[in-house]
Amino acid sequence: MIDADAASTDSPPQVSRRDERLGFLLVFLSALFWSFGGAIARFIETPDDWTIVFWRSLWASLFVLGFMLVRDGARGTASLFRDMGLPGMAVALCFAIASSCFVIAIAHTTVANVVLMQAGVPLIAALMAFLLFREKVSPATWAAIAAVICGVAIMVSESFDGSVSPIGDGLALLIAFAFSTATVITRRFSHVRMTPATCLGTVIAGTFAATQAGSLAVSGHDMAWLFAFGALNLGLGLACFAMGARLIPAAFAALLGTFETLLAPVWVWLVHGEIPSARTIVGGAVIFTALLVHIGLEFQRMSRPQRAGVTGLPSPN
Repeated sequence: MIDADAASTDSPPQVSRRDERLGFLLVFLSALFWSFGGAIARFIETPDDWTIVFWRSLWASLFVLGFMLVRDGARGTASLFRDMGLPGMAVALCFAIASSCFVIAIAHTTVANVVLMQAGVPLIAALMAFLLFREKVSPATWAAIAAVICGVAIMVSESFDGSVSPIGDGLALLIAFAFSTATVITRRFSHVRMTPATCLGTVIAGTFAATQAGSLAVSGHDMAWLFAFGALNLGLGLACFAMGARLIPAAFAALLGTFETLLAPVWVWLVHGEIPSARTIVGGAVIFTALLVHIGLEFQRMSRPQRAGVTGLPSPN
């Protein structure tokens, strides 16, 4: 998920070389923590997906709220929630949808399908910004958007022959569109701080999940993994990104964020033996290549002054 705390301008603040290196490390760590989501979820034995969404959201909201209190103090935290307005509420709703759908999606399809579809978020956001606000899109970016559509089509084609559940792939696409919408809103309202919106999103997700879950009771084994799933995978990843991405250009943050897409299927394969299908690998390769092309364009754009537009930043699950 993008963080407007870090992405409110296209040009990063002047920072020392030491702080810049720290920024690179923190953003890389955020991608690393986010990449463990699928592998952690596979350890949870609770059969009710909504129970998992509730506890993950609860632990994530407590962690993010604690992070904000330490960083901004009680008065500053309250001010951030007050000032985020309707754009922040919209982003919170997008995050609630995406984080809830992630848990349900990986119960019906492979982790690789979910994270590789999310790799196309920056390009989907660029397409949405063009359709809604007529933001300029270069021919090369149009080509990358077309590649993402082709890659997604290859991956989703498995749903048509019964290889994977259409529910899982459908929810993976919904996650990508939810994060893309949040990206566009954040860039159009660059004064909105994303951290309180994300915290509110976890509260919304947890509240709704509580109304859908058959029972909130879980075993001690599952509670330990749910804590890791919420506080460490989601919350700690967001905290690292919020601190680090302020110190480096958005394109570098996007480049480091690709480590989540690369590593998430690897962890699930190594730990749980979940091997992506051939079509997932082919479609994912197309999407990932398109993302790298888009990031290359971001580096070129950084070299000349330009008004704020849609930038590609990593999106945690």
